[in-house]
Amino acid sequence: MRCFLWYRQVFEQHKVNEYSIGKKLTLLLFIILVVSLQVFSQDSLKLTAYDTLNEGPVRLINQPQLTAQQIKKRVKAVAIANVAAYGSILVALNTAWYKDYPRSSFHFFNDNAEWLQVDKVGHFYSAYIESRTSMELWRWTGINRKNRIWLGGLSGVVYQTALEVMDGFSTEWGFSWGDFSANVAGSALLVGQELAWDDQRIKIKFSFHKNNYGDVQLNQRANDLYGKTLAQRLIKDYNAQTYWASANLKSFLPKSNLPAWLGMAVGYGAEGMYGARNNVAKDKEGNIAFDRSDLKRYRQWYFAPDIDLTKIKTNKKGIRFLLTVLSAFKFPTPSLEFSNGKFKVHALHF
Repeated sequence: MRCFLWYRQVFEQHKVNEYSIGKKLTLLLFIILVVSLQVFSQDSLKLTAYDTLNEGPVRLINQPQLTAQQIKKRVKAVAIANVAAYGSILVALNTAWYKDYPRSSFHFFNDNAEWLQVDKVGHFYSAYIESRTSMELWRWTGINRKNRIWLGGLSGVVYQTALEVMDGFSTEWGFSWGDFSANVAGSALLVGQELAWDDQRIKIKFSFHKNNYGDVQLNQRANDLYGKTLAQRLIKDYNAQTYWASANLKSFLPKSNLPAWLGMAVGYGAEGMYGARNNVAKDKEGNIAFDRSDLKRYRQWYFAPDIDLTKIKTNKKGIRFLLTVLSAFKFPTPSLEFSNGKFKVHALHF
C-alpha cells in the first residue's frame, strides 16, 4: 500500500508529463517485480533440478531431467522474455490506443455496473490465461513446483494491473477496483487448482462469433462502438463473446470409463448491449444521437459438452504445444442456452 501511495504522489507532483512518467514507472515496476521473482526462483535450484510432475497430465513440454546450469539458463531466458514481451506490449498499447485519448491525473472509476459484467469476466479470463501461460513457461525452466506455480500465478495479476494503472491516467476510464478484483480472482483460480490438484481440472475458455445485427442503425452503432474489423470486434464486442468454465470429467471421476478428453462447460454471455450502461448515446454537444431503449439488455447462460485438448496424448512436442494453446478456446459444440426465462438450442456454438 505504501508503494501504491508513493506511486500516486509521484504522478500528482508531475502533472505536466504524468502519463509519460506513468508509462516508464509502470514498466520499471514490472521489471523490478520480474527480476525479484527471478531471484526468488533461484532458491529452487537448491531444492530440485527436475519438476517431477511431468508424469501427471499432459503439460506444455514434457522435459527430460535438467542440470542446475540448464535450469539457470532457462530461468534467465524466460525472465528476459517476459520483460521484453510485456514491455513491448505496454509501449504498443500506448501508441495504438491510449495516446488517442485525453490524459489526466491518476484517478479511480467504478465501472461495475457496465456491460452486464461481461467485461469483468473477460478480465478474469485474461488473468487466468496469462497466469497459465506463464506457469507453463516456468515449468519448462525446471524450477520446483511451488515456485513455478506462484511465479505463474502472480504474472497474470502483474500484467493486468499494469494496464489498470494506464487506465487510471486516462480521462476516458480510470483504475477499476472491479477489474483488479477480477484479475486477482482469475490468477487465484489457477494457483488454487495447481496447489490442490497439480492440474487445471477446470479451465477458463473463450468463444466468439461476429454479430450481424440485422439492422442498419444497429450495425452502424456496433461499428462505432466495437469497430469494423474482426480483430476489433473480437476484443470489444461484448454481445458476441462467451466465457466458459470447462470441467474435465475424468479428473473428477478417475474410476469411470469416460474418455480423458471429455468435459462439460458452463458459459456466460450477454446480448442487446449498445452502450456501457444503457442503449442511449449522446454527441459532444450533449444531444441524444442514439436511443434504442426499446431493446432489452439480457444475460445468457449456456451448458455444453467440451473437449479438453490438453488430454489428447501425443509424443509430438509441436502438436502438444498447439493443443495447449488451443485449449484457451472453447471447442465448437452444440449448446443449450437459458436467457429471458426460456431455453434455446444451438446446433453449433462459437
